[in-house]
Amino acid sequence: MTPHDGSLPQGAEHKHAALSDPPPRPAPEQPSRHAPGPRATAPVETAPTDTAPGPDRARLARRARRVLGFVAVLAAGGIALAVLNSGTRHGLLDPRSADPYGSRAVAELLEDRGVTTRVVTTAREAAEAAGPRTTLLVTDPDRLGSRQRGLIRSAMDLSGGRTVLLAPGSHSLTDLAPGVSSQSATAADTLAPACSLPAAASAGRADTGDDRRYTTDLPRATACYPSDGRPTLLVLPAGTRGDTVLLGSGTILLNESLAQEGNASLALQLLGSRPELVWYMPSLADSDPGSDAETEEDQSLFDLVPAGWSWALLQLFAAAALAALWRARRLGPLVTEKLPVVIRASEATEGRARLYRKAGARDRASTVLRAATRERLAALVGVPASQAHDPVTLVPAVSTRLGDGGHDVTTTLFGPTPSDDAALVALADHLDALEREVRTS
Repeated sequence: MTPHDGSLPQGAEHKHAALSDPPPRPAPEQPSRHAPGPRATAPVETAPTDTAPGPDRARLARRARRVLGFVAVLAAGGIALAVLNSGTRHGLLDPRSADPYGSRAVAELLEDRGVTTRVVTTAREAAEAAGPRTTLLVTDPDRLGSRQRGLIRSAMDLSGGRTVLLAPGSHSLTDLAPGVSSQSATAADTLAPACSLPAAASAGRADTGDDRRYTTDLPRATACYPSDGRPTLLVLPAGTRGDTVLLGSGTILLNESLAQEGNASLALQLLGSRPELVWYMPSLADSDPGSDAETEEDQSLFDLVPAGWSWALLQLFAAAALAALWRARRLGPLVTEKLPVVIRASEATEGRARLYRKAGARDRASTVLRAATRERLAALVGVPASQAHDPVTLVPAVSTRLGDGGHDVTTTLFGPTPSDDAALVALADHLDALEREVRTS
C-alpha cells in the first residue's frame, strides 16, 4: 500500500538509500563530561560556529603574493625599458639619438665629411665655443630667456661664424634676428627652393615649411623655400664674414626624414660649412625664470612636457587596463561553506526520496539507482571506474560472475525508465539481488 505521507512505496525509499550516492556521515555524538547522566540524542545538531583563522590567513597570503608578483613584473619591465633606451634615446633633435625623432644620422654624415659635433646644454658654453670656424646650431631658440638670448646674440656678432636657428618664433626673433617677423606655416608639403642660394639650389625640394615662415625687409637677406609667398628659410648676414640662417622647421635634421627629397643635402650644406659644429640644446637647467614669463600663444601645457613622457603614460594606462581585465575576469577558488546544522544521513535520504516521489521523478530515481549499482559492481568484477557505465565492458564482466539465475543484466543495469512506482520498487529489488549475487559468487 502507498503511504499516506507522500513518500515512495514501501521498500523504494530504503533501496534508494542503499543504492544511491552515499550521503555524508553524521557527526559522531560526544557525551558531555559535565552531564549527570546519558542524554537523549537530538535529531538535529547545531554545527560549531567558530571558524579557524588558518584558511583566511592562507588566502590573504596568496593574494599578497600575487599582487607583489604583478608589481615586480611591472618594475622589471620599466627597468628593462630604461636600460634599453638609456643608450639610444636622448630626445628630439639630439645628435646622439638613433630614434626616428633624433638626429644621429646627420651627425654621422657630418663626421664623415670631417665636421666634428659638440653638444652643449647652456648658453654660456655655446657662446664660449662659437668662433669663425664653428657653426652654432640652436635647436629651440624660443626656450631661451633674455640672459641666454643676450649671450647668443653677442656670440653671433663677434664670432664671425654661422648661426642656425631652428624654427624661431616671435619670442626669440626680437633679440636674435631683429627686423624679422614669424608666422605659423600652413603647408607641410615639400617646397621648392625658388632662390639663388647655392645650398638650396643644389639640394632641390626639401621639408622646410612644417612649422614657421618669415617676413623681413632687411637688405641682402636671402629668402628661400617660400610657402604662400613667405620664405621658410632666411639667410641674414651678421658680423664679420658670418651669417645667420633661420630655418622654419627641424624636419630636415630628423633621422626618419633625412633621406627624403633634398633634406640630407640641405642639412649637410647648412651645418657643414665650417669644420666644427656646436649643437646647442637648451635645457631646463639653463632656463631664466626671472627674465621672461611669457610664452608663445600657440604653446600649450602638453608642449612643455618632455619627450618620452607621453609614451610612458600610455604604457601605464595599458598596464592598468590589463590589470583591471585580469582581476575582473578572475573567478577565484571554490569556497567551502559550512552548514548551520548537521543532518542525519537517513533523514537526508528520506527527504530526497519524498521529493522524487512528489515530483514523479522516476527517471531520475532509477538513473541514480542504476548508476550507483554499476559503480559498485565495476569495483567487484575488476572493471575500471572510467568504464563502469559502458554496457559493452560491464555486462560481460558481471555475467561471468553469475550462475543460471535468470538475471537480465543488460535490462537491469541499462534498461528503460520504470513506468510506475511498482516497477521502480521492482527495479530496486532486482538491483539489490544482482549485487548480492555478485558479492557471494
